[in-house]
Amino acid sequence: MAIDLLQTHKLLDTCEAALAERFTVHKLHEAADRDAFLAEVGPRIRAVAGGSVDADLMDRLPKLEIIANFGVGYDTIDTPAAKARNIRVTNTPSVLDDAVAETAMALMIALARQVPAADRFVREGKWEQGNFPFTTELRGATVGILGLGRIGKEIAARAQAFKMRIVYHGRQRQPTEPHLYYGDLEAMARDCDWLVIVAPGGPATQGIVSRQVLEALGPNGRLVNVARGSLVDEAALIDMLQSGGIAGAGLDVFADEPRVPAALRELDNVVLTPHYASATRTTRNAMGALVVANLDAHFAGNPLLSAVV
Repeated sequence: MAIDLLQTHKLLDTCEAALAERFTVHKLHEAADRDAFLAEVGPRIRAVAGGSVDADLMDRLPKLEIIANFGVGYDTIDTPAAKARNIRVTNTPSVLDDAVAETAMALMIALARQVPAADRFVREGKWEQGNFPFTTELRGATVGILGLGRIGKEIAARAQAFKMRIVYHGRQRQPTEPHLYYGDLEAMARDCDWLVIVAPGGPATQGIVSRQVLEALGPNGRLVNVARGSLVDEAALIDMLQSGGIAGAGLDVFADEPRVPAALRELDNVVLTPHYASATRTTRNAMGALVVANLDAHFAGNPLLSAVV
């Protein structure tokens, strides 16, 4: 008999088609009455595809064996609760590294060269009245990477190609990495022209980029966030951007998505994108394929491809 699977949110068509071939899929996000839906199908569910799985949802799925998260970040899954219940958790690392790194660099270039403003300058006919103001460049600048994991290393490689100096902060120094390590984030921010955030979300990193870190970054510093909005004190960031406390920000993620504060949307020294760093067809299809591959491995009794728990 087919295995019952709970899908918690919309997935790519290719991923949904592959799941439908293998499982009896129950779509929680389409349920009119969530409680009634879970009461009916919950006792049969052995797998979850998607994210946003807390301890309460796990308790409603007594036969749950595995949660295959769609995404490299798994902060929407209560992993301690999963471990306590002997539920496996997987994510989709590596396949999205290049796309996210490209987006980080795109935000940096857009900020340094003021691409959105220059585009408006031409479209609004202002060029005929005089030249666009001088901008800055990445060459020779120091970029501090918060979180030198897989994606962080890809960002570092691209930044080096732009002739930038690389430093980093994380939980510990990585002896095989050639870049300068800072054990203190505030000290790193003080020595950087750019602070790029690519660390995992979750309680351990909540608000790690505080007002003090932003003040250390200073009026000539710029911030880029392609990780999670929760890592930054958003109110402090807005205040610093408005007052000139920092020069600018490139943000792909926000504290309360998709609701972006009007104060951010009104600023000229920011570049905003809709949490789309990994949103290419190639990458999202690869993420979906890895979700399915982890589920296949689990129910075949084989090692998981990308286990978290």
